[in-house]
Amino acid sequence: MKPLVYTLRLRLRLRELSRQAATWENLGPRSSQGPGEKCWASVQAVETRSNLLSRPCITARIMRPDDANVAGNVHGGTILKMIEEAGAIISTRHCNSQNGERCVAALARVERTDFLSPMCIGEVAHVSAEITYTSKHSVEVQVNVMSENILTGTKKLTNKATLWYVPLSLKNVDKVLEVPPVVYSRQEQEEEGRKRYEAQKLERMETKWRNGDIVQPVPNPEPNTVSYSQSSLIHLVGPSDCTLHGFVHGGVTMKLMDEVAGIVAARHCKTNIVTASVDAINFHDKIRKGCVITISGRMTFTSNKSMEIEVLVDADPVVDNSQKRYRAASAFFTYVSLSQEGKSLPVPQLVPETEDEKKRFEEGKGRYLQMKAKRQGQAEPQP
Repeated sequence: MKPLVYTLRLRLRLRELSRQAATWENLGPRSSQGPGEKCWASVQAVETRSNLLSRPCITARIMRPDDANVAGNVHGGTILKMIEEAGAIISTRHCNSQNGERCVAALARVERTDFLSPMCIGEVAHVSAEITYTSKHSVEVQVNVMSENILTGTKKLTNKATLWYVPLSLKNVDKVLEVPPVVYSRQEQEEEGRKRYEAQKLERMETKWRNGDIVQPVPNPEPNTVSYSQSSLIHLVGPSDCTLHGFVHGGVTMKLMDEVAGIVAARHCKTNIVTASVDAINFHDKIRKGCVITISGRMTFTSNKSMEIEVLVDADPVVDNSQKRYRAASAFFTYVSLSQEGKSLPVPQLVPETEDEKKRFEEGKGRYLQMKAKRQGQAEPQP
C-alpha cells in the first residue's frame, strides 16, 4: 500500500507544479501583447529600479587604526576616498538607468570640501550621496558625511562635498556619453545647477593651464622655507588601485594627495596636523594601470593658524613609449596644527625666497582672505 500512496502523492505534487508553471507563463510577455501591456514581473522590476534611483546612496564603515594618524584622528584622505566611492556608485547607477550603451562614471572634479569636525578611531562614518544636477555630459553629486559614536549614539556632521562625474563608455573609455536628465522639483534648482556647472567648467580649464610647473628638490634648504618641507611620493599604479577597466579610482588619487600634503604640513610645523579643508580638486586626465605617478606637495601660504599646500599629480606611462609624462590632477589642501589636547596652535610663518614662491604666497593669501570673508558673511544673521 505504501508505494501506491507515495506514487499518488508524487503525481498530485507534479500536477500542482505544472499548474504553477502555467500561471507564471501566462504572466510573461507574449508577442500578441500590445505596446501598453506589461507583465507583473516587468512592472515590479521597473518600479524597483525607479525607487532605487530616487533614493540617496548610503554607505557606512567603522574607522580602524590604520585609517588614522598617531593621534587617533582619521586621515582626510580616508574620508575623501569614502566620499568618492559613494559618488561613483550613485552617478554610475544613474548614467545606466536608461537603455543604451553601458558606462562607468569617472571623477572629473571635487569642489571645496571643509572638514567640519574630526573623526576618530572606533567611530562609524555614514556617507550619503545624492544627485543634484545633470548637464548633457556630467553629473553633480552632493555628499554628506556623518560620524557616529556607537557607544553613546551621538552623531555629528563632519564633511560636505560636491563632486562632478562624467560617464565613460565601457566599449571605449575615451568616449563620453550623454547623461539621462533628472526631474527637478523646482525650476530654480535647474537654473542654480547650471550656474554651478558653468563656474566649475571655467575654473577647471584655467587650473589645467596654470599648473604646468614641476616641484624640484633643493639641497640644504633652510627651515620654514618652501624647499624645506616640500615632499614627493612615487607610486606604481597596480590592479588594486584601479577600476575593472584599468583606470585609477579618483578616491585612491585623493588619498595619496592628502598623504603628501600631510607630510609637508608635518615637516613645516613638527606637530600633530589635521586636514581642515580641500580646495577644488581637478582631474585633468585619466591615470592608467601600470603608470608611475609622482605626487608632489609644496607649501604656498601660511596664516596665523593654517597652512595651504599645493599638490600636483604627474603620471608617467612607463610601459607606453608613445605617451609622455602628463599632469593628471591638482589641488590645494589646508591644514591646521593641533596640540596634544586637540587645540589649535600657531603655525611657523612661511619664508618665500624666489619670485615664483612670493607670487604663489600672494595668490594663496588672496584665496585665504576670500574664503575668510565668505565664512564671515555666512555667519552674520540675515536681516
